Amino acid sequence: MYRLGSLAHLVSLVIVLSGSLAAALLPTHTVKAQTFIVGSAGFPSTIRVAIRENNASGEPDPRGRIIYVSTVNFDQYCRDVLPNEWFPNWSQSSLESGAIAVKMFAWFHHLHPVTIDGFTFDVDNTVNFQTYRSQSDQPPTDQAYYATRNLAFVNPDKSIIELNYRAGYENNPNWQYRNAGIMSQWGSQYWAAQGRTPLQILEFYYAGKMITTIPGVGRS
Repeated sequence: MYRLGSLAHLVSLVIVLSGSLAAALLPTHTVKAQTFIVGSAGFPSTIRVAIRENNASGEPDPRGRIIYVSTVNFDQYCRDVLPNEWFPNWSQSSLESGAIAVKMFAWFHHLHPVTIDGFTFDVDNTVNFQTYRSQSDQPPTDQAYYATRNLAFVNPDKSIIELNYRAGYENNPNWQYRNAGIMSQWGSQYWAAQGRTPLQILEFYYAGKMITTIPGVGRS
């Protein structure tokens, strides 16, 4: 997606979040993974991001070859993902639920790196994982990230899980994703407008999970 402020970016983002490309967003990963527990698995300081070549439109191509792997500050990575996955002008509760999902998705993959074409990395910069654009963070999404930085949404045994999400449909609770344990981005905004808290939004989509604090991690 294009940087915020570009008309082309806004059109692209509206298309993605409208649900027409929902199937392409963040596919659920099915590889059996080792279990890591909050409190014993250290909070990441960095994350390795594979940078893929651009397509003809100048956007990172999910099927493009990997050019290089960049080691990025973990907090900055999450801050540079959130405004490309959630609209920065959405309600604070929506942004905070999104910030937790983005962080948990990144943390899970930091713990489960992959090797492709000789490159070892945690995530790439495309919708194969999460859309990452360096230095694209915005004040409202930064605020949401730091307000929830010390929180993790996990299994009852506090094991770290991959919180998947999809676009879904505007002005709709998107019940279909609740049944799949996937948060709807548009649904998070819908519920925020109904007065739901970030925790209530997360609990709606990720049934049977819980919130916990991350030992030794502050809000900033």
